[in-house]
Amino acid sequence: MTAAPINQRFPPPQFTETGHQLPHMTAPPPRAGALDYLDIVVLCICLALATWLVLRRRARREVVLLSLFSLLYFGFWRNGCVCAIGSIQNLTQALFDSTYAVPVTVLAFGVLPLVFALFFGRVFCAAVCPHGAFQDVMLLKPVRLPVWLEHGLRLLAYVYLGLAVVFAATGGGYIICRFDPFVQIFRLTGSLTMILTGVIFLLLSMFIGRPYCRFLCPYGVLLGLAGSVSRWRARITPDKCTQCRRCQDACPFNAINKVTPKAQQIDPTPEDKRRLAIRCALLPLVIVSGLWLGGLSGDSLAKAHPTVALAERVHLEDAGAVPGATDASVAFRAEGTAPEKLFAEAHALVARYVLAGRLCGVWVGLVVGLKLIALAWRPRRPEYETDAVRCVACARCFDFCPQEHKRRQGKNGVLD
Repeated sequence: MTAAPINQRFPPPQFTETGHQLPHMTAPPPRAGALDYLDIVVLCICLALATWLVLRRRARREVVLLSLFSLLYFGFWRNGCVCAIGSIQNLTQALFDSTYAVPVTVLAFGVLPLVFALFFGRVFCAAVCPHGAFQDVMLLKPVRLPVWLEHGLRLLAYVYLGLAVVFAATGGGYIICRFDPFVQIFRLTGSLTMILTGVIFLLLSMFIGRPYCRFLCPYGVLLGLAGSVSRWRARITPDKCTQCRRCQDACPFNAINKVTPKAQQIDPTPEDKRRLAIRCALLPLVIVSGLWLGGLSGDSLAKAHPTVALAERVHLEDAGAVPGATDASVAFRAEGTAPEKLFAEAHALVARYVLAGRLCGVWVGLVVGLKLIALAWRPRRPEYETDAVRCVACARCFDFCPQEHKRRQGKNGVLD
């Protein structure tokens, strides 16, 4: 038999003298199972339609219309939930907690966009994700960020992904849902801090293309990695590239890889080889550094878990280091459980956090090391091409490509 929740084990006090009545808790009623399956059907249709519009129709206007529908349906009507971004945490918890079963809808929203990305690139980001659509419709005058700043900020999403997995795996909570800057706006409720954060992101997205998607979205990391091996994905020119640079100027996400100048289309110099060899040799050192720093952060991360925080508070109260008591410590003492049992449970949780922190550090160290190697490696590109990881398949570049306009023209010079 499982233990009852704390609010059931410690019932609220009765205000018999004043006659005060506790208000009833209100919550939206659960959706019927048929409506949950409707969300999955709509998701599948939108993913298939986005794939067709991007890869076959190559039509930016229709992609925008689909993204507006996704914003209205998955965003405002469905209140941003089920969220594919937050599903990372559910899937992680299912891997580490055998008693937890992932709801079918959450499983579908977490897996289906990744499956499509494996074959067709980031079509989910193109027109299905309400977070991306919300930022995209706000874009007015894009500003191109410096390359060094772009690379640095993109690392934040990898760190965020690692932390989200750590907290979900150790029972520390769903930090993606807690700090989502747009769901609060979709629901028109929530803390003022998060609503203001969402507003700030929307204001930034007027000048910086999809700042949350590019620099913070942990699901975007997974979609980018899956899209990097996709065989069919958004490509700029249907024919030979004329190197007019219009696609690069049109892309607000710095997702177009430049053509290699003829002067640099030579074999790597000894200096290039030496730089690459040094960074490859530093990769194990960077990973070990991440392992060490991640282990050090484990104790700090563990304090976010309520059991660890309660154990620390009880220990400080017993030692006389803090005055008074908190509601949580009072409730614990009233329960009658021995403090040693609480301390043992907290110690085990801290050990889990340290291990998870080390794994997260290895992940971040690996990402940083590979990024340094990638910056030292200069592949030769004969034409402009979309970056398989960064491209969100928004189809903007299609409308600016002269070769694409030729493809669209019929025999009489009329667009087909």
